[in-house]
Amino acid sequence: MPCNPLRFGFVRLLIAAAVVSGPASAALQAAQPGAGDWPWWRGPDFNNVAAAGEQPPLEWGETRNIVWKVPVPGRGHSSPTVVGEHIYLATADESRQVQGVICLSRATGEQLWITPLSEGGFPATHPKNTHATCTVACDGERLFVTFHHHNKLTLHCLDRQGGELWAKEVGHYEPKKYEYGYAASPLIYKDTVIVVADYEQGGYLAAYDRANGQQRWRTDRPKSYSFSSPVVANVGGREQLLLSGCDAVTAYDPASGKPLWSTPGTTMATCGTMIWDGDRVFASGGYPKAETICVQAGGTHSVVWKNGVKCYEQSMLIHDGHVYAFDDQGVAYCWRASDGAEQWKRRLGGAVSTSPLLVGDSIIAINEKGTAFVFKASPEGYVAVATNQLGDEGFATPAVGGDRIYLRTATGDGPSRQEFLYCIGTK
Repeated sequence: MPCNPLRFGFVRLLIAAAVVSGPASAALQAAQPGAGDWPWWRGPDFNNVAAAGEQPPLEWGETRNIVWKVPVPGRGHSSPTVVGEHIYLATADESRQVQGVICLSRATGEQLWITPLSEGGFPATHPKNTHATCTVACDGERLFVTFHHHNKLTLHCLDRQGGELWAKEVGHYEPKKYEYGYAASPLIYKDTVIVVADYEQGGYLAAYDRANGQQRWRTDRPKSYSFSSPVVANVGGREQLLLSGCDAVTAYDPASGKPLWSTPGTTMATCGTMIWDGDRVFASGGYPKAETICVQAGGTHSVVWKNGVKCYEQSMLIHDGHVYAFDDQGVAYCWRASDGAEQWKRRLGGAVSTSPLLVGDSIIAINEKGTAFVFKASPEGYVAVATNQLGDEGFATPAVGGDRIYLRTATGDGPSRQEFLYCIGTK
C-alpha cells in the first residue's frame, strides 16, 4: 500500500476534544512520566528499560498478539512517544519535502491529527537515515521535536492538540564531507529541552526554556562529526550530561552547559546514547574505527576497560551489573560491567540499527530486516525466548507501556514502501 502524500501535506486533521493535558505547573517543574508512558527517546528512565511490572507478550506475528495495525504516512525512524491516551511520531513526506508530527489514538491507532512544521530545504542524507529520525519528547503538556532543513536545525514546540507554540532556529547545520543527515533526539531536563549537533564547521550543545523557547545556555562542540543523543545521569556524585563522539566521552553540567570532563575514546562518529552503572559510563562507536569503552565518571575519569566491538547506530543496555550489546553485524554480547570480561556472545544475524530493549528479564533486539530476537538478560549464557517478524524493515526502536509494545516498521521499497505502526499486546 503506497503512502498517500495527501494524508500528510498541509492538511491538519484535529480532534481537539480527545486531548487531555496535565497541570502546567507540574509539567514545567519536573516532567514526570505517568504510569505506562514512554515519553521520550529511551523511555521513562532514559535507559531503554521498561518500567517494572510491564508484561507485554514476547511472541508476536501478523496474526498473533496484534491489538491493531495502522499505516503511517511519510517516512521516519522516530520511535513512538506514548503519553496518556496518545502516541506521537515524527514523520516526513520526502516527495513533497514536508516534515511534521502525527498523533494517533493509543486505544485504536486512529490518526487524530497531523501538523506540518517545515516545507522544503531537505538536505542530502544517508540511505539508512531519514528526515524524521529524531524521537518526539513530551513533558506531559508540550511536545518537542527537532528537524534538519534549509541547512539549519529547528526546535519545534507543540501543544498536545497539535498547535505549534514556538519554534527556534538552533543553529546552522550543513555537513559537507559526510552528508549523513541528522539524528539526535531532544532531551528534557527539568524546565529545559536540550539539543546537540556535531559537524565539521563547529557543533553546539544548547538548552531552551520549555515554556517559551528562550535560550538558557549554549556550549561549543568540536569541529567534527557525530550523531549521538545526549542523556543526563546521576553518576560520580552529581548529575552529568553524557555525550559520546568527536573522539571523546564528554560530560557537561546539564544546568549550565559547562564542561565537567572529557576522556579520549570511542571514535569520531557515534550514534548510540551512553549508558551508566554506578560511577561507570559506557559508549560505543562507530566510524572510522570500532570501540566500546567504559570510563570512570568520577575522580580521574580514566578508562576502565575497552574492546573492539562496534555498536555504531544502536545504543547498549545495562542490567544487573552487565552490559548487553547488539553489534552492527548482528552479534549479541554480554560483558561484565566492572571489568569488561566477556560472558558470552551469539551471532543472531543481520545488520543492526535499532537499540535493544529490556522488558522484565528479557531483551528484545531487532535487526534491519525487522526480525526481533528475544532472549534472556542473563550472564550465564544466551537463552532464546522467541524470534518474531513484522514487516521487512526495522530501524525504529520500539516503545513499551501498559503491557503493550509499539513498533514502527515498513514493507516494500521505493514507491510501494509503506510504514506501519503495530500495537503488540494480548488485549
